[in-house]
Amino acid sequence: MPGILYLVATPIGNLEDITLRALRILKEVDLVAAEDTRHSRKLFNHYDIRTPLTSYHQHNESEKGEQLLVQLHEGKQIALVSDAGTPAISDPGYLLVARCRREGITVNSVPGPSAGVAALAVSGLPVERFAFEGFLPPRSKGRCETLRTLAQEKRTLIFYEAPHRLLATLSDLRQELGDEREVVVARELTKLHEEIFCGRADAAAEHFSAGRVRGEIVLLVAPARDEAPEEEPIEMLQRLRREGELSRKEMTRQVAKCFSLPGSDVYRLSLDLDAEEEGAG
Repeated sequence: MPGILYLVATPIGNLEDITLRALRILKEVDLVAAEDTRHSRKLFNHYDIRTPLTSYHQHNESEKGEQLLVQLHEGKQIALVSDAGTPAISDPGYLLVARCRREGITVNSVPGPSAGVAALAVSGLPVERFAFEGFLPPRSKGRCETLRTLAQEKRTLIFYEAPHRLLATLSDLRQELGDEREVVVARELTKLHEEIFCGRADAAAEHFSAGRVRGEIVLLVAPARDEAPEEEPIEMLQRLRREGELSRKEMTRQVAKCFSLPGSDVYRLSLDLDAEEEGAG
């Protein structure tokens, strides 16, 4: 029988934030594949975990994944851990999990900390619907393009960001989403120097420009607000008709989308306008 791959969530800062099940699994498996064995060794030493460690990171993910698959097919029990939080979430692991699923190897989750969810819970931003976007592109052009596509997103947005890019990201965010967009910057969650900034994008940029930014960062962005249309549906139809650049179908589509109305209702409204004009003529 093949073995089992365990995805074990580890603390994002405070070493006490680990479950009893996670500790048991890490002690019982044959091998632990870690993103950085030196980092994981601190956790292992703290809890006297003596299971062998092997490195599994983005630079050896393909080659090491093949080796781990061989051992899993031989019946070995293997745990996968990242430096912090839940493996495979913006960390190595997805490719290995996908291969295990295709090859009939059981994958079990040992849930625990996740920086994105922890930051969302304490942010004060809407939590009913949210979108996790991982890391933004490292260069400004790519960042701006991504932010532009998300400018009207009606869900709370969650990003991970490197400390040395935070100010540049906030600058691009202000350019594409506006100074007034509410943001939350959660820095060093669960650690000694934890900081959670809540406020407008321009205020966040000013706050973090005061000194060197350090630590792990989760950046949250409030949903876009619905802007009230400046004109009524019939007024928009009349304006589009006067401009004379669009077909009836396209006018109907634009008005229906702008006011979230059924296209059939807007189409009938346009016919009513025709009738009124003919009667006036």
